[in-house]
Amino acid sequence: MIFLIKLLLAHMIGDFLFQSKNWVLAKEKKKGKSWQLYVHSIIHGVLALLFVWEIWFWPYALFIAISHFHIDWLKLIFQKNDTRTSWFFIDQILHFGVILGLLLYLEGPIDFSFLEISLQIIWLIILGLAFISLASPIVISIILQSLANEIAEDQNNSLVNAGKIIGILERVLVFVFIISDNWEGVGFLIAAKSIFRFGDLKEAKDRKLTEYILIGTLLSFGIAILVGILIQYFIQIYS
Repeated sequence: MIFLIKLLLAHMIGDFLFQSKNWVLAKEKKKGKSWQLYVHSIIHGVLALLFVWEIWFWPYALFIAISHFHIDWLKLIFQKNDTRTSWFFIDQILHFGVILGLLLYLEGPIDFSFLEISLQIIWLIILGLAFISLASPIVISIILQSLANEIAEDQNNSLVNAGKIIGILERVLVFVFIISDNWEGVGFLIAAKSIFRFGDLKEAKDRKLTEYILIGTLLSFGIAILVGILIQYFIQIYS
């Protein structure tokens, strides 16, 4: 697992630290003719060799560099403006697949015994995440519908579905903090959101809008905390 962690760390540093936005734009413009693509791939090979720090690993570091070049090159060919996000995840999955395949080739089957967890717990976590991501937005919207009808808002001042996405993300984070028994994370998240919301509340001239924001925030966190506590309770039963 240390071997896997080293290669993944080398990949993340190469892709997200040693690659500037200008390099990304240059690669998208010139594709296979951009020198940045070649240097970027070489950096990945060098980083892999440095992190493993074994001379015998150099042919495999070269393989990582070559495979990284071809995966990035294919992404640049097929990627369009409206599919950039999708191809980003495909690109990362393919890179991870190369690293995992190399690890299996060199080390054999990976021992995942340290990840032993009952099937009931896995399904409980999936159920909790599904509820706070899929069901709770509907519950909250139904509860707030009567209030929302009283508020005339200019929809151009907000991104489409931005509130829904933010709500899902905050509930997922609260849920993760609770089932991992990191309640301080919940406090930090609430404090952070309060800072961002303070400007909205300060500028809001409509008292109803202020009350609407406060009620929505409390509902969102309240549901996430309640679900997290329930799932954590059942996890402790099955553990």
